[in-house]
Amino acid sequence: MRAEAEKAGLNNAILVNTCAVTAEAVRQARQAIRRARRDNPHARIIVTGCAAQTEKETFAEMAEVDAVLGNEEKLKSASYRSLPDFGVSAEEKLRVNDIMSVRATAPQMIRHIDGHVRAFIQVQNGCDHRCTFCIIPYGRGNSRSVPMGAVVDQARRLVESGYREIVLTGVDATSYGADLPGTPTLGLLARTLLKQVPDILRLRLSSIDSIEADRHLLDLIADEPRFMPHLHLSLQHGDDLILKRMKRRHSSAEARAFCAEVRRLRPEISFGADMIAGFPTETEAMFDNAARLAEDCGIAYLHVFPYSPRPGTPAARMPQPDRALVKERAARLRGKGAELYAAHLDRMVGSEQTILVEMNGLAHTENFTLVDAAGLAPRALIEVKITGHDGKHLTMHREQMAAA
Repeated sequence: MRAEAEKAGLNNAILVNTCAVTAEAVRQARQAIRRARRDNPHARIIVTGCAAQTEKETFAEMAEVDAVLGNEEKLKSASYRSLPDFGVSAEEKLRVNDIMSVRATAPQMIRHIDGHVRAFIQVQNGCDHRCTFCIIPYGRGNSRSVPMGAVVDQARRLVESGYREIVLTGVDATSYGADLPGTPTLGLLARTLLKQVPDILRLRLSSIDSIEADRHLLDLIADEPRFMPHLHLSLQHGDDLILKRMKRRHSSAEARAFCAEVRRLRPEISFGADMIAGFPTETEAMFDNAARLAEDCGIAYLHVFPYSPRPGTPAARMPQPDRALVKERAARLRGKGAELYAAHLDRMVGSEQTILVEMNGLAHTENFTLVDAAGLAPRALIEVKITGHDGKHLTMHREQMAAA
């Protein structure tokens, strides 16, 4: 976005890229916009992203906002040319098209990602599924994939810029390739990347839907050391009736079986997962099933969302739970997540790990566990002995760090 805005000659502007996944995310975006205007009274404020796509009028009506761009428009330099002047009407601020009309996702050929040691490549955008709680397809459109050759070129460019770890991202990454000639899969893309760009030292996935995991992906997990042993799963719940009401495509048994099979193939692997607490009709027993699934699968990083009704989704028309109960269950599920993370840290103590040092004095092991690496140079890739943890991060001997 910055590159396209600069190409258009835009200056003295603030781009706010919004999220629509929860009502709280939208509220925080509005709050950030007001704060940006207070701190920068003479700058032009441009709002884009998923919330701008799904709630364009909400942002156009804000006095602090000078222009609203859709998710497709934000990546085109033409969108930043001749933007409306300050103080125009809400209608004149809008540059948001029908996202469902978009049929392709162009590769983002960038060489540098500010503030990051790991490089991210978007290989897929949009989603063809319609989970009853989710507004994201209406912000991102239908699923579309970046051609494999363009992904390889992007990875090669980033590795040449010094990035040692590549992360493949997508809204529904495991649907990758269904719209491309030959219907390649995410696993085949990952295998091709590692073969054609041998200087990639670490390859990681951002998030997957386990029910769509293909044989190539499982083979990579089993036999490719450069493919990192960590998967973040879109589980959402652990009760079968709630999963059906969410319109998810997996059962709790299938989730357990997937985690067991992957752990058999790669014992050192760790799992993260998204889960929603307080979905409409969720009983206490159903909530317990969600917590039990997280425990049975050994989820080390549990990302909990309190259920948030999004206008226009089927779940928003279901009988709505009490908000206090939703928050209370989310807090309990986060508590379960904290227990599971502590157990994961305990298991890591005494092990030898290869870590990649980030910009913020922290590092990640291959299975994505955070390590206190204060004092180490960013981008360093070193082997260490884990000696303990502080409840949040793994720790190692200070002399090891000095030697590194």
